[in-house]
Formats: sequence, C-alpha cells, structure tokens
Amino acid sequence: MNFNFKEIFTAFMVLFAVIDIIGNIPIIIDLRKKSGHIQSEKASLIAGFIMIIFLFLGQSLLKLIGIDVNSFAVAGSFILFFIALEMILGITLYKDNDDNSNPITASVFPLAFPLIAGPGSLTTLLSLRAEFYIENIILAVFFNVILIYIVLKTSSKIERIIGPNGIQIIRKVFGVVLLAISVKLFAANIKMLFI
Repeated sequence: MNFNFKEIFTAFMVLFAVIDIIGNIPIIIDLRKKSGHIQSEKASLIAGFIMIIFLFLGQSLLKLIGIDVNSFAVAGSFILFFIALEMILGITLYKDNDDNSNPITASVFPLAFPLIAGPGSLTTLLSLRAEFYIENIILAVFFNVILIYIVLKTSSKIERIIGPNGIQIIRKVFGVVLLAISVKLFAANIKMLFI
C-alpha cells in the first residue's frame, strides 16, 4: 500500500474543485424545486460508483481505442483549463438544459451524472492516475462523496449561510487553484509524449 497524505489531499482538492459541489448549490436547489425532493444518498453513491468504475476501467477503454494515459491527461488538462475559466470569469461554455421533474430521475440525471461524475471529474481521475497511486485517488473520491452527500443534504442551509456572493467567491478561488493544476498537469504530461 502506498498511502500518502499529500497525494490524498491534492487529489481530493482537485476533484473538489472540478466537481464544484459548492458552486453547484444553486443548480441543486433548482432541481429540488422542480422535483420536490432529491435523494442525496442515491445521488452520492451513484456518482461515487461511476467515478471508481471509470478509475479502474477508463485506462483499459483508452487502450482499446489506442490512446495512452499521457495523451488523455493532456486532453484532461484542457478540460480543467476551460472549467477553471468558467469558474473564474463566470461564463458558461457548456450547459445541458434538460428538464427533470422526477425526484429519482433528477437524483441520477443530471445530478449524479453528469453534474457530479461528469466529463471533467472522469477526465481528472485518469489524469490523476497518471501521477498518483490508485489507493490515494480512491480515498480522495471517497472523501469527496461524503462531502457531496453532506452538501446535498444541507444545500438550502449552506446557501442561506454563505449567500450568493460567498458562493461566487468560493467558485473564483477554486477556479484559480484549478487553473494552476491544469497548467501543471499539462506541463508534466506533454513532456512524456515527446520521449
């Protein structure tokens, strides 16, 4: 076992920034209003399950289509870069406007997938796998799922406490962190493509 607190913390922070569960509170509240109820446990567990499965099978899927992890990590760094730009500049580059009024459907789609376990977080998992030990990433996913569950359960209280301005500040701070991580990820993996 190669448990490393620094790796767990870094992977946790990267996933936390990409998933952006705090910044997604307004979307969660909107989904709750539309569907009447969100199954926090189900949404958290499904999102965690999708992320863990992709962490193990994602690399095999890439090999199947002839893409190496370093190339995927470079592509992932671009996705992280654009997510960070969205967070910092307050712009929307991609928005899925599907309307979901069923509480069970809303808990799975679009909440568990693609809002929590979406392209950004799945790409990030494989990018992290190129740098960190898998057990540290699994723990980072586990801690994120716990945090996601807590946020989903208390989203309306959090919004009242932090307020819209607080949520915007948190989004921008994590956007800058994510931007720096995307640059580091790009720099570390682009070199491997030319060796």
